[in-house]
This record gives sequence, structure tokens and C-alpha cells, in this order.
Amino acid sequence: MPTPCIGLCALDRAGYCAGCLRSVDEITRWSTMSRHEQDHLMQHALPLREQLRQALHGSPVEHERLLRALHPLDQPPAGDGWNRSELSDLLPPGPPVEAAVLAGIVPRASGAQVILTRRTETLRQHGGQVGFPGGRTEPDDRDAVAAALRESQEEIALSPGQVQVLGYLDPFVTITGYRVMPVVAVIDPAFVAVPQPEEVADVFEVPLAYLMEPANLHQIEINHRGRVRHVLEYGWPGQRIWGATAAILYNLRRRLEQTE
Repeated sequence: MPTPCIGLCALDRAGYCAGCLRSVDEITRWSTMSRHEQDHLMQHALPLREQLRQALHGSPVEHERLLRALHPLDQPPAGDGWNRSELSDLLPPGPPVEAAVLAGIVPRASGAQVILTRRTETLRQHGGQVGFPGGRTEPDDRDAVAAALRESQEEIALSPGQVQVLGYLDPFVTITGYRVMPVVAVIDPAFVAVPQPEEVADVFEVPLAYLMEPANLHQIEINHRGRVRHVLEYGWPGQRIWGATAAILYNLRRRLEQTE
């Protein structure tokens, strides 16, 4: 586990200490943190970051590059959604409904994995579809992070204590009128999913490297309201990863490519 290199921190281009993995904010506030905050950082946050760094080492998605690709937590991205112009004549009237999803990355010995769920077939919306844990932002949610963590705990029993949030992707607008804020986080590899059966039929993992490989993402045609639309889809065995979920992963890939 990395330890704070007080006074000796050398920041990488993502704004984290290359030695102890603390952020600029954590380095600045270290001396004023409570003992509880310091213990949480040392015993929870930093070990998860180190596990993620090791899981990404040698892969096309290096740790520093991933962090640089994300919007910082203190600077949530604004705007209606990077894809809104594609749906401008199909969206329902009125402002979009705010929602958030958790794009969780699990560091494994075999490499980084992304947690996905398959919705229960009987759900009124998106039944049987593959997606990230998440849902509508409620009035009591402080922000998109709070909404994504709450929904993940409700859907797959993911405790906030097993999550280290890293940053945001660009907001995405769904054809049903939701503005979805993707929250990227590292998940404790000891986490064992317990699907809430009324909402989630299955929880599975897909290698991040597979999802970031351009050759694995395809464009398909669907008919929506009598019109042909082009959507994205991965050919992962046994699961159909398409639509908004594939588009959010594509956004991550594009942001990673822009950091090169």
C-alpha cells in the first residue's frame, strides 16, 4: 500500500502523486484531515488506486491516462449530452430527467474488468437490456455520485465503502429523455454482487481492454418509430451490450484516445 510522501510528492499529468497516489486536494488537506479521514484514505482509497494501477499496467489503458481522460470530481461536465444533436427530433418535450450510472472498474490479477448488469425481463423500461448500475437522480441525492452509489447499492448490494470514485465521463442523452451522468469508479475486487431480483437478472464482468478495442465495437441499424437509426453494439459472448451502454463505453474510449 502506498504511503504519503509528505513534502516529496511529484504530480503526474493527471494531478496525482506518482508515488503515493494522492490527489492535489488530498495532499493539500492532509495536515488538516481528521484521523478518520486519514485512515479512510490510507486503508481504503489508496490501496484501491494501487490495485487499479497494477491491473492497468502494461495495458493500452494506463492508470495515469485513464485519470486524465476523466472529468475531475470537482468539475462535473455541463451540457445536454454529447449525443443530443443526433436525437433532437426524437426526444420527448420538456427538460431531460437527470440520471446517473456507475461505470465500475474491478482490478483483477488478469487485468481490469468492467461491471455490467442485465435488467430483469419484466421491467417496464429497458427490460432484459445490459447496462451499468444506476437510475434516476432523486431530490435527496447530493449529486450524480450520490445517485450512482445509491442505485448501485439498491440494485447489486455494492457498499459505498467498496467504491473509490475517480471522475466523470461526458453526459449522455437517452431516447427516452434521460440525461445520464456516467460516474467512473474503482471497485474493491472482494465485492460479491447480490442482484435485486426485481430489477437485476444478472451481474457480470467484461475486460476493459476488450471494451476499449475499436475492432470489437460495431454499428448496427435499428428501426425506431418507423425510422432507421444507427446504434453501437459489442459482440460479447452471451450478452448483448448495445445502445446507451455501448455509447458510454465508446465515449470513454474516445476520451482516452484524446489523451495520447
